[in-house]
Parts: sequence; C-alpha cells; structure tokens
Amino acid sequence: MEHGLLLSANAELEQRHLEAAEELYDKIIERCEQNSKCSTEELSVAYNNRGQIKYLRVDFYEAMDDYTEAIRINPKFEVPFYNRGLIRYRLGFFDDAMKDFQKVLQLNPNFEDARISLKQSLVDKEERRQRIQE
Repeated sequence: MEHGLLLSANAELEQRHLEAAEELYDKIIERCEQNSKCSTEELSVAYNNRGQIKYLRVDFYEAMDDYTEAIRINPKFEVPFYNRGLIRYRLGFFDDAMKDFQKVLQLNPNFEDARISLKQSLVDKEERRQRIQE
C-alpha cells in the first residue's frame, strides 16, 4: 500500500476534511483487501481513523465495527480498544467499555485517558446500579 495515501488521509482528518479523509481511508482499505501486501499496522490505522470519522458523525455502531476490525487486524494497537470503549461507555455498556479500557492499559500502562475512563465507567456503573435498586 502507498504509505503516502495514509499520510494524505491522516492530514485530511487532522484538518477535519472528513469526507475527503473517509474517501482516502476507503481507498486504502479497498486496496488492502485486493492486495495482501499491506502492512497490518497501516491497515489497522486506516480502519481506526475511518472509525473516528464515523464517531464524529455519531454513527456509533459503524464506528465500533471499524474499531473492531482494526483490533482484529492488529490486536496490539491500543487506540481502537480505547475508541471502542468510549462508544460503549456513551451507549451505557459499562462492562464492555471497562473490558476495552482494561485491555488498553494491559497494552500500554501509561495510557492515562484509558485509566480515567475506566474509573469513570466504574463510577457510572455503580450509580446506575443504585438507581435501579431505589
């Protein structure tokens, strides 16, 4: 795969040109599916970043699909675990979110946002449990 294409897609995403970035990520993913010479790292980044665009559009389930695919391709890439965990948290799936945040911390113990999100998930899960019992 062209490394330059990924750099271009990332630049478009950084500038919030979401449609252009998504088209480039689609192209990367399509090329990789047709040609097995793609690097797993670049392909997983393409899926993760396309997921980020879908997240920004509030297409949470589609974003989770892309994050899950990024994880399948490169299970040592902690960022899609974190991103999927954030969506699961926002949807109220606290146990699943906590599993994702724990996996992030297993892969990268210094990922402070994951540590904070894990703690918040525990707090919110307990608050929900208490409301249900009342």
